Amino acid sequence: MPTLTLGRKLVQEYLENNHMKITELAKIYGIKQQDATDYISGRKSNPAANRFILAIVHDLKL
Repeated sequence: MPTLTLGRKLVQEYLENNHMKITELAKIYGIKQQDATDYISGRKSNPAANRFILAIVHDLKL
């Protein structure tokens, strides 16, 4: 399974630059805060994590 290290980094930078919390992002995408945290940090790298990261990158045009 390919890694999305760059995508995760882009999402982390976006959150930091826009003073946004992972909790807010989790609510927007309808997932648990802990799952969003695990996906963005890279602790979970399953297909659901990849879809989540790719969706954010796409939606925010990162």
